[in-house]
Amino acid sequence: MELFPELTLGWWNGWIALALLVATDAVLFASFPKPVVARLWDRSGWSRKQEMFTVIGKLISLGGLILIVFTPLKTGTPVFIPGAALVLAGLAGLIKSLFDFKDTPLDQPVSCGIYKISRHPQIVMSSLVLLGTSIAIGSWAAVILWAAGHLFGHWGILAEEEICRKQYGESYRQYLQRVPRYFLFF
Repeated sequence: MELFPELTLGWWNGWIALALLVATDAVLFASFPKPVVARLWDRSGWSRKQEMFTVIGKLISLGGLILIVFTPLKTGTPVFIPGAALVLAGLAGLIKSLFDFKDTPLDQPVSCGIYKISRHPQIVMSSLVLLGTSIAIGSWAAVILWAAGHLFGHWGILAEEEICRKQYGESYRQYLQRVPRYFLFF
């Protein structure tokens, strides 16, 4: 791993993992009913502060995405295999979480399947893909930008939980007590 790897445009860069992530989302979103997809992107009820921190997180993450796109995958090095394993695990978990989300009635909080062990598996799994890619390209800068972006993105997660508490009431409060936010912690 190095702080800033050499940037170059190439066919075997980190963009491949990003393309897999985007393609996964695009194919599944296109096949899901429109109300399910709308529920995924609903940001009504967010405060200005929550929106601002989320935007800051996305801008920081954009820096990491640019590094990923222009950095070759470090195949043949010790970082590639663990990075690729994280990418594949993240994609598999993302697919599972999206189907669990789709299969939940719109008037109920999502708490089935992988949502029994994490309140935000879609975010965690997408993050795993990005972290794995940052490792597979061997860039500490990409890992640091990933972490900083997700630190700010945490405000969006808190906003979603606040809205769900208002929308679903006591059943969601009980869910919050039973299930950790990010799998094993919080």
